[in-house]
Amino acid sequence: MKVVITSKSNSPESKMDLRFGRAPWFAVYNTESGDLDFVANEGAAENSGAGPKVAQLIANLGAVKVFSGDFGPKAKDALQSFGIEMVVLKDEPMIQTLIQQIK
Repeated sequence: MKVVITSKSNSPESKMDLRFGRAPWFAVYNTESGDLDFVANEGAAENSGAGPKVAQLIANLGAVKVFSGDFGPKAKDALQSFGIEMVVLKDEPMIQTLIQQIK
């Protein structure tokens, strides 16, 4: 299964970004293969409506779960409509640390 983690940069040593729609990067981790890829968030600079656009991107990536610090109401609705589970974290773990916990 694929999980997505909002990320401050495109490195496993990066910290998770607490913002969903405005995170600059997404870490895409495949729990079956162990592959980790990073995808730039092209919606981060949107003036408005970033959340639903980013939710569509997450769905297109094939993710079933997304980790972030906050999800706006429109992003929540969009993610729920795609059947994607949202996990809210209040701290900013490193991407590699969070992946070790997910394994």
